[in-house]
Amino acid sequence: MKKFRHIAIEGPIGAGKSTLASLLAPPLGAELLLDRPQANPFLKDFYVDGPRYAFQTQLFFLFQRAEQTRALSEPGIFAPLLVSDFMIEKDRLFARLTLSDEEYRLYSMIHERVAPNGPAPDLVIWLDGPMVVLRDRIARRGRPMERRIDHDYLRAVADAYGEFFDARSDLPLLVVDIDRFDPLRKPSDLQYLLERIAAFQGPRESLLSPPTIAA
Repeated sequence: MKKFRHIAIEGPIGAGKSTLASLLAPPLGAELLLDRPQANPFLKDFYVDGPRYAFQTQLFFLFQRAEQTRALSEPGIFAPLLVSDFMIEKDRLFARLTLSDEEYRLYSMIHERVAPNGPAPDLVIWLDGPMVVLRDRIARRGRPMERRIDHDYLRAVADAYGEFFDARSDLPLLVVDIDRFDPLRKPSDLQYLLERIAAFQGPRESLLSPPTIAA
């Protein structure tokens, strides 16, 4: 894994980013950097009344993620490899979905001053899958605030990720179809992903269906 310094895991709400990052880091001997949505005091209210609380929610995330990722631009701060369950770019993606045009213009001004200009990840693992799988995983983890997530909003987030990665052809990307990928319940899926990461040549590859391994 010496070819990687930073592996980022991305995808829509419920895709399993934090779970996968936490499972990947130990066998890779990597530092783990997790997004902290539970620390955002506005998020619960955002799911109740999005237009009213979107700007506060997004600004809190921007400052939080900027602080978390600032050290990425300083070589030697972390272990030889860092695994994160987010990219700083996700903040602008969500802001464009949730803010009015006027709010987004103000947000962009703040973003330009706050967001660090660190290097892009050496590999991005994009967790993608059907809406029914996302809804099932959100329900399974049972976070009370997420019960109010609107279906159309979740669809918009998933679509926004697709558009983002279509536009960012510069990112080394491994696409994982979560419909048949469940490393928490099936350790063989995690092992298969580790093998694919080690063999990754890029710039874009897909892990669509891990092989079924007989018990």
